Amino acid sequence: MEKATFAGGCFWCMVSPFEELPGIGGIVSGYSGGHVENPTYEQVKTGTTGHFEVVEITYDPELFPYERLLELFWQQIDPTDPDGQFQDRGPQYRTAIFYHNEKQKELAEKSKQAMAESGKFKKPIVTLIEPAAPFYPAEDYHQDYHKKNKQHYKEDREKSGRDEFINEYW
Repeated sequence: MEKATFAGGCFWCMVSPFEELPGIGGIVSGYSGGHVENPTYEQVKTGTTGHFEVVEITYDPELFPYERLLELFWQQIDPTDPDGQFQDRGPQYRTAIFYHNEKQKELAEKSKQAMAESGKFKKPIVTLIEPAAPFYPAEDYHQDYHKKNKQHYKEDREKSGRDEFINEYW
């Protein structure tokens, strides 16, 4: 099993696209990329800790290759927005791929280049590609939020504009 770490805005919305797929061993919502050890949601949401909201995915590369994870990742985000994602604004909601090894880095850069050359977007692709930083799991109430708080999650996602964007571009 290997790890993949993606920042795609609100981590609640980044869990369900990857779960229950063959080869996915688990998904944990959390924080990465910042300068505060063991940050809390209250700290991260201020946008001052340097952390991104991320999902850390444990996967079997034989059953679900990293390239497929990248493909699915791009289809969940607006890679041209440098200031957050959809209704979630601030540095903690920016998009990024945190690579865990050189092969992931190479594949991420190749996929970003392909996205830029695809002509799908008129603006530049601003999703960052960074080395994996310490990962801190989010508080328990954030884990599987879309299952534990179905109605609130559904309402929040509907008003975010994420699904309209996905439908328009993918």
